[in-house]
Amino acid sequence: MTTIAVIPGDGIGPEVVEQALDTVEALGLDLDFDRFDHVNAETYLAEGAALSDADFDRIRKTDGVLLGAVGDARLAHTDYARSVLLRLRFDLDLYVNYRPAKLLNDRLSPLRDETRRAIDCVVVRENTEGLYAGVGGVLRPETPYEMTMDAEINTHHGVSRIIDYAFSIARRSVCMVDKSNAVRFGGRLWQRHWKEAADRHPHVETSHLYVDAAVMKLVEDPTRYDVIVANNSHGDILSDLTSQLAGGLGTSISANINGDTGFGLYEPVHGTAPDIAGKGVANPIGAILSAALMLERLGHTEQAGAVRRAVDEVIEAGRTTPDLGGSLGTRHVGAAIRAAL
Repeated sequence: MTTIAVIPGDGIGPEVVEQALDTVEALGLDLDFDRFDHVNAETYLAEGAALSDADFDRIRKTDGVLLGAVGDARLAHTDYARSVLLRLRFDLDLYVNYRPAKLLNDRLSPLRDETRRAIDCVVVRENTEGLYAGVGGVLRPETPYEMTMDAEINTHHGVSRIIDYAFSIARRSVCMVDKSNAVRFGGRLWQRHWKEAADRHPHVETSHLYVDAAVMKLVEDPTRYDVIVANNSHGDILSDLTSQLAGGLGTSISANINGDTGFGLYEPVHGTAPDIAGKGVANPIGAILSAALMLERLGHTEQAGAVRRAVDEVIEAGRTTPDLGGSLGTRHVGAAIRAAL
């Protein structure tokens, strides 16, 4: 039996994960869910840790992870979120952050142009190196002479495998985004591997943009892009931009994948949204579509397609939460999607 680890997390995480699980269970698949309801900020505040070594070992033995959101405004630092989300990414070597952005309905894009319906791209972000690797420190903290340093890490192994993954999923083209004109040493490494990979894939159209130019060109016409590959920090920013262009974070999905083992962690990207947590108005579509992506990667392609078609039908009918212009609550949207299956 396929086992999925479920981490509802914090804020609106439990609310949207509930709808995602109910939708998956409505499909009648042979799946088992191992819930980690205690992996949250409350546990961290009470015990100083949220994800124990025993929890991690249990998760490692599953076939994938469905996560809601992690974070809490009561914590002034990021140690808690890093101890859960980044530990899973780093220790499971989930080196691919896969962020598809597909416009589900014309009215959802801020560009609002009929030609924009073709927005259907993927940002492939390197997920275990870069500025988020946590290399750095502080000298003379909280004094007038305080000095901080965060080092960007790029390795031959990490750069080559993320570029190779981008080419492996390309339908027509790959665009690499960097800042090699200003960041010389890491930039040279990315440029070398990029050129070598492009030579190995002559059938794939390739292009290169500096990150500032990429932001402008994505707003100008996002339909020209198929796969975009970038480092951790650039990919983080670009994927949020493409998500907004395609309809907003409420419908945006992501997967953190080990491209070698296939193990994945699937999550919506809207965060904990503490301002609406507990009010019953959080958009569950991102979580439901993240679960559909999980099902697809586990081999349940037909069922994943059925979920996506149901979401399309609900959005077309305007049966959505307020962020998408509707008036329904979280549970009512989930129920509408299941009724459309």
